[in-house]
Amino acid sequence: MRLKWYTRIIGVTTVLVSALLVLAPAPAAAQAVGKPHVVVITMGGTIASRSDGAPMTPGAALINAVPELAKYADIRVEEFTRVGSSQLTPDHWLRLSKRINALFGEDRELAAIVITHGTDTMEETAFFLNLTVNDARPVVLTGSMRGSDEISADGPANLLNAVRVAVSRQSVGQGVLVVMNEDISDARDLQKTDNRRVQTFQSPQVGFLGSANPDTVVFARRVLRPHTTASEFDVSRVDSLPSVEMLTDYSGFDGALMSAAVGLKPRGVVLATFAGGRMSAGGRLALQRASKASVPAVIASRVPNGRMVGNPLGELPGVMARDLPPNKARVLLMLALTRTADLREIQRLFDAY
Repeated sequence: MRLKWYTRIIGVTTVLVSALLVLAPAPAAAQAVGKPHVVVITMGGTIASRSDGAPMTPGAALINAVPELAKYADIRVEEFTRVGSSQLTPDHWLRLSKRINALFGEDRELAAIVITHGTDTMEETAFFLNLTVNDARPVVLTGSMRGSDEISADGPANLLNAVRVAVSRQSVGQGVLVVMNEDISDARDLQKTDNRRVQTFQSPQVGFLGSANPDTVVFARRVLRPHTTASEFDVSRVDSLPSVEMLTDYSGFDGALMSAAVGLKPRGVVLATFAGGRMSAGGRLALQRASKASVPAVIASRVPNGRMVGNPLGELPGVMARDLPPNKARVLLMLALTRTADLREIQRLFDAY
């Protein structure tokens, strides 16, 4: 009789223990298994701003305001700076690139890096990182066109989608990406086209890479030009980037500004000219003056779309930017000048990148 009661007690105890084990919450470490680790680097910009002029939101508070991020990744926040991107300089690019490379080098488990950034110079920062980050893991920039206190602020959705894209396996090896308005753009072909509209960023010549849809991240194509791990630029031992001035050709341009520019002794100069690289008589004179001062000059079209074809320079000394706009031609020329001042070699780099 006693044996039956003991058997019953043991049986009931076993059932209760099993139930408790099923219902008990898993340890935090076990819950985090499989969730990718992402570092979000915050830099300020409209996404951290308010329309009433209040101070920018600190990086940690910016991330905490979007709790949905925790569904997709374990987030660590690192505030790099807190300014409008119009105040950023090439020194910021250089320090940011080195920091990203250091983060990837220190943590092999780090899945991706997301950067919140102002939109004024986002395309320059993205292009610079695209050529100097030496890791295939995703780096994704995002921002907003509306302040956090405006109706239908786009910052939270852009940040959430940037993290979703960053942890997508399809993003690996695609170079530096920009995610805005549910669109995925590659850093090279991205252009800001409007001062206010949320669809400001476009890739007018080649189209978007893909979309951050509500249910899934979809890529339609891959980036073929060399970038990140395939880039031949190494800034790990570069303390400052070569100075490059930028001038614009216009009706009646007489070239005098080029004389003033080369008087500043820059390492290079970009001349934004007419469609296809055509230029005024003053523009042609300006190229000659740059050459005489041994300052490499790159010719870029001030028309937003369209690739330079043929050779608009003729016998004039200079480098054609092909389809790169002037601001990105300046970025590439800075990097090229860390390697060479030979015009033929610089042209090779522009043809490749």
